[in-house]
Amino acid sequence: MKTLAVMTAGGDAPGMNSCLRAVVRTGLNNGLKVIAVHHAYKGLVEGAFMEMSARDVGGIIQRGGTCLQSGRFPEFVDARHQKAAIRQLKSAQVDGLVVIGGEGSMNGALALHRLRFPVIGVPASIDNDIYGTQMAIGVDTALNTIMEAIDKLRDTASSHRRAFIIETMGRECGFLALISGIIGGAEMILIPEKEADPKEVAEAISDAHARGKTHAIVVVAEGSDLHASALMQKLNKLKTGFDFRLTILGHIQRGGRPTAFDRLLATRFGVAAVEQLLAGKSGLMVGLEGREIVTVPLSKVCTKKRRANLEYYRLARMLAK
Repeated sequence: MKTLAVMTAGGDAPGMNSCLRAVVRTGLNNGLKVIAVHHAYKGLVEGAFMEMSARDVGGIIQRGGTCLQSGRFPEFVDARHQKAAIRQLKSAQVDGLVVIGGEGSMNGALALHRLRFPVIGVPASIDNDIYGTQMAIGVDTALNTIMEAIDKLRDTASSHRRAFIIETMGRECGFLALISGIIGGAEMILIPEKEADPKEVAEAISDAHARGKTHAIVVVAEGSDLHASALMQKLNKLKTGFDFRLTILGHIQRGGRPTAFDRLLATRFGVAAVEQLLAGKSGLMVGLEGREIVTVPLSKVCTKKRRANLEYYRLARMLAK
């Protein structure tokens, strides 16, 4: 291997730049030429390449987002675009590719692998919905952002004896809502993996009021069957003892300086991805199992779904008493 390419794709996640830095410098340290792909899969198809030096990734380890810019390119499912991407890579004499991104990005990486181009995936998604890794890049930073928001909202909730409904990201996986609800002391947590009833939520909040609580917090994943705005309207019509307010955290969860955990995880993933390519491997995603970096076939990553662990849901309900 003489030339390595790296790209970030899908939704941005804090720590992507830390991973990019690790990939570039690991490649250079092993005598490789390193090419960065701008604008994700669209840039791959269009040949938006730039050679990288060690200085090009200096001072980015602490920056959120991705300096390569990202985005979704659903058209990449078309074999014509996949073959065009490989033509661009071969024209630039690239011998291997590292794809940093979420579930959709791993599907794109698998497509390139099946066309016999060497590729290794790196999981980066704040939703933590990628199968094959306990944690993806960006998850820890997002959790800390949500936790800080919950703490601040609790202050004002207590001052006015109010209840807050806080909507987090998570269309299909409720990991962010579930974990942030536990560490934020929420009275109720609503996630896609668990059916919920407005009456059950109302009962939990009424019970909290009866026990003398001066506030109540309900954390709702955006993919829950009870949408946050509709839930607030229903609860405000019921006698729970609290007046409800809604806060949708939205894309604030994606941004910000990556935490120490995310910087280290992203760095370890980046180094491991390059070393896998140097070892002649392809069609794999690096992941975290316990404290160890492991590899998982992209074919398995792309056919299985990671969902929130409902044991945490049991803990949340017990500890909210």
